[in-house]
Amino acid sequence: MENEKLEQPSRDLDEIDLKILEALRADGRVAFSQIAEQLGVSPGMIRMRYNRMVDMGLLKVVAITNPLRMGYEAMAMIGVRTEGQRMLEIAEQIAGFDEVIYLVVTSGRYDIMLEVVYRDHADLLGFITEKLYSIEGVRESESFLQLKNVKEVYF
Repeated sequence: MENEKLEQPSRDLDEIDLKILEALRADGRVAFSQIAEQLGVSPGMIRMRYNRMVDMGLLKVVAITNPLRMGYEAMAMIGVRTEGQRMLEIAEQIAGFDEVIYLVVTSGRYDIMLEVVYRDHADLLGFITEKLYSIEGVRESESFLQLKNVKEVYF
């Protein structure tokens, strides 16, 4: 779903499609029959629309874990400046590291913004010095330690 083009524009979604998405955002395991009952339609219609949205690349149901409950102490955002001509290649290399859970190429002060999880400060330091800066073309980085997650939305 990351960089996939949609087969149809999302404006083709109607009210029922939006209600299905809303129900799945609340609970990705909700039964089609339960959604159908809430909307006054058949479970078959929900299944058909669900499959269509998956095929269009609009929807992907996954398990979302909480890294802080899986042995990681904290998370950090890291802004990275690169040699411009190698920016996308560098982004792909960084994305391959296990610690990286989110990465975007951006405009502005940083070429790349990434989110990493780490077990302790030594782990974060090792990631930055031994992995991030081992990539040719990484010019500089700035780390932002996350102190508190106030809002997290999966749209």
